[in-house]
Amino acid sequence: MEEIIRNLKVQIIESLNLEDITPEEIDTEAPLFGDGLGLDSIDALEIMIILEKHYNIRIADPKKAKEAFYSVKTLAEYVVANREEQ
Repeated sequence: MEEIIRNLKVQIIESLNLEDITPEEIDTEAPLFGDGLGLDSIDALEIMIILEKHYNIRIADPKKAKEAFYSVKTLAEYVVANREEQ
């Protein structure tokens, strides 16, 4: 789980060109959108691409996406849960 969290942080930084931030600076449990990391809907699409490209996971249900995209921790939990189902 820790490895997935670290990988997701690195992938988010690289995909979203967050050059001024390091993986260690991203709070694992902080919201990705709004007050936390401050991402927007375009960034959400980029995260969906990360999930498809690196983890072969597609999120079709917008409600599940909203829950999974809350924080890096919830995103990692979603990856772990959906990898096990495959």
